[in-house]
Amino acid sequence: MGKDARSQMARAHDTHAQDGFAPGWARTQGGDRQWPEDVTIDAAAPFEPAPSRPPRLPGAHRPDTRAGAAPGGVRLPPELAALRGLLPDATLAAALARARHLGVGGDEVLIAAGLITPDAASAALAAHLGLPRAVLPRRLPLDADGARGALRTGMLAQEDPVQGAAFTLCPRGHGARRLARAVVQDPGLAARTSILAPERLRAYLARHAGPALTRQAASDLRRRMPHFSAALISPARILAGPLLLAAALLVTGLLATPQATFLALQAVLSIMFLGAIALRLAACFIAPEPDAACRLGDHHLPIYTVMVPLYREAAVLPRLVAALAALDYPPEKLDIKLVVEEDDRQTREALRRMALPARFEIIPVAAIGPRTKPKALNAALPFARGQFLVVYDAEDIPEPGQLRAALAAFQRGGPHLACVQARLAIDNGGDSWISRQFALEYAAQFDVILPAVATFGLPMPLGGTSNHFRRSVLEGVGAWDPYNVTEDADLGLRLARKGWRTEVIASTTHEEAPVHVRTWLRQRTRWMKGWAQTLLVHGRDPRRLVRELGAGQTAGAILLLAFPFVAALLHPLCVAVLGWDLARGALGGTVSGLPELLISALSYTNLALGYGGAAVLALCGARRRGLLASAFVLPLLPLYWLLLSLATVLALVELIRAPHQWNKTEHGISARTRARPGASGARQKEIKGNAAGRPPPRPVAA
Repeated sequence: MGKDARSQMARAHDTHAQDGFAPGWARTQGGDRQWPEDVTIDAAAPFEPAPSRPPRLPGAHRPDTRAGAAPGGVRLPPELAALRGLLPDATLAAALARARHLGVGGDEVLIAAGLITPDAASAALAAHLGLPRAVLPRRLPLDADGARGALRTGMLAQEDPVQGAAFTLCPRGHGARRLARAVVQDPGLAARTSILAPERLRAYLARHAGPALTRQAASDLRRRMPHFSAALISPARILAGPLLLAAALLVTGLLATPQATFLALQAVLSIMFLGAIALRLAACFIAPEPDAACRLGDHHLPIYTVMVPLYREAAVLPRLVAALAALDYPPEKLDIKLVVEEDDRQTREALRRMALPARFEIIPVAAIGPRTKPKALNAALPFARGQFLVVYDAEDIPEPGQLRAALAAFQRGGPHLACVQARLAIDNGGDSWISRQFALEYAAQFDVILPAVATFGLPMPLGGTSNHFRRSVLEGVGAWDPYNVTEDADLGLRLARKGWRTEVIASTTHEEAPVHVRTWLRQRTRWMKGWAQTLLVHGRDPRRLVRELGAGQTAGAILLLAFPFVAALLHPLCVAVLGWDLARGALGGTVSGLPELLISALSYTNLALGYGGAAVLALCGARRRGLLASAFVLPLLPLYWLLLSLATVLALVELIRAPHQWNKTEHGISARTRARPGASGARQKEIKGNAAGRPPPRPVAA
């Protein structure tokens, strides 16, 4: 992809979130020109640098909300004028002040503060403009592409046998103001226009178009970019020949010349170890850079979508909601999607019992296609409203300032920066020896290796969570592969092949590590299987891979993805040689000849390089993460690596028998009490129009 094409895609992110009408016309199914197109569901400020004199912070911009403080004759925009009589004038004036500060509509401020429901705001606007409230048809007259268009524009066109085309619009904020002007300019529009809350339209489309959207989510990458789809890879067929050949050669070699065979295996392992260890040790000398400050004022912040796939996660929902509510970002510009499987009754029931703020929205996913996290994310992607998007897992606790830190990285990185990976850290490392090893492994990976990978410009295997994307780029490269069980690593490599860059920020998301070996083994088996899938997908055409990445990046990708897999398979051989030498008393003693000496020397060297390099990386990461107190578990690295080898063997078996099966990791089982950030009620206090000392009003409902 050329630079011009990439620049066009990077600039295209603002076309998905306009704030009202735009030139042009939408067509009904009959093809008649009827209504201005791009009537979308939300206002969105453009992503642009902050002015030289940034606006004051909300705390310094708070209007006086005491009773009678608002002037009675204040001029209100249509979305607030419609609410006169429903809310005090002081509340409306305060909402207008905050709306101007944020660059959003006044109704968005009131809804985000919980002072009015979306249905009540839309009903009041309809009455104010003299338009009817919409009645949606029982059957949706749209396919998946039509539903995507309705979600993008916030408009649903219907054919009326008497009046012809009728339109259901979902204006909010600036879109409501443009609709008001359009109705004044053409009063005839009122006869064929009705109004609905955007949330109602999205819920309607999720219910009626959900199966079609899910089917499309499961097949879109396979249809658009088949060479990147794991669905079209048959691991059994691909691996059968090479594995049988390798097994035959190995058996033949061991029977004919066992020493030469072992020597060849050790030589191959040594070459890979040396390259991978050199890359990892070099990473220890790359000083991490602090996150840049976000230069965007609140007025220019874009809408940010937060997507959280959930499956059997009822136990962690209170902590998750508290963590997301604590994000330092204007709630009016937050679009939080909780993506839940349609047949996950426990999680859906737990969500129904929670009083979720307005910025939270539940997206059900139909039980169609592979039951994987990437398929669920793809199915929810059409409902996303943000120009930027981040994925979190159910157990995640991101640092409150992470969204602003990611935006600062996008600002500094320029239009070719497609993805920002936040660092991941384990907050229950003290629960067991396996969780301590996991915590040290994460510290090495996210505090040492990945920042160096970004510095070296190598393809980055993403971490599965806390990935921040330009949404237009994410959609342009095909989003997630629903058939790959490590969709993160695959997507990171695909972004690199398409010419996009990925960077790492210092902002951290805290996660829960498996506490028990059995849980760890299931998770690691899935990871190793997914890395093997990714290698098979991207290695199916090596010449094309080298042409798109270049020789250096291809070598880096192989070291990052293939080395852990191959090393885990060959590691037991090194241990076996050491055990054999110990058993026969040859360690440090005499050997029968040069081949035996070389085999033993290479085995010991590989073990020393592997253990030593891993220990140095772990210590470097532990120092940066403040985990040096956990370093006492490092002598257990040989046992941990043998478990890795077991997981790799199980992954190969699963890769052949059940390549797309998702082994879920259970969350919420840690014995350690995790931090629970709480959401502040200051936002509602800031704009409520009551006299001091009065309790906040209940939200106005339709």
